[in-house]
Amino acid sequence: MTTGLLSGVFAGIIFLLGTGVVWFYNRLVSARNRLREAWSGMEVQLKRRHDLIPNLVACVKGYRDHEQNLFTAVAQSRSQAQTSAGVPGIRTAENLLTQNLRSLMAVAEAWPDLKADANFRQLSATLIAVENDLQSARRYYNGSVRDFNNLVQTFPGLLVARGFRFQPVDYFEIETATERAAPAVTL
Repeated sequence: MTTGLLSGVFAGIIFLLGTGVVWFYNRLVSARNRLREAWSGMEVQLKRRHDLIPNLVACVKGYRDHEQNLFTAVAQSRSQAQTSAGVPGIRTAENLLTQNLRSLMAVAEAWPDLKADANFRQLSATLIAVENDLQSARRYYNGSVRDFNNLVQTFPGLLVARGFRFQPVDYFEIETATERAAPAVTL
């Protein structure tokens, strides 16, 4: 009778442990899928940003041809941002692109005729909207990263995460405080 009771208790413990592992595994998979969804949203906003830049550069270029180095830097940083891989690489490339966009907008600010141009105003307004959407997507992505990392790094989830090789994920952070604000565009 004692062996039967011990076997039952042991089977119950094994069942509870197995159920716990399945439950934590499912939570990790759900969090990873939310993370992938959030990254997809980031990619959509980054693509919108990258698609807008050539039009903005072309508009400004007509007014300020001697700023060729800036136009080249914007084009190169856009290209680098489009071909970067992994959160750290993309984050670095996007931060450089943000700096170059700020410089481009500063050049545009110096030209009153350009600021009055309807095409430039429309492109500037679109850039502001894209930057705001990108900020929202970044916030959602980072929230998903936080939730996922909490599951991967806290007990008992970390035991399941290690067993199934779930790894913490990097945040998409802006490197300097001056880059945290959307580019200011005065029309």
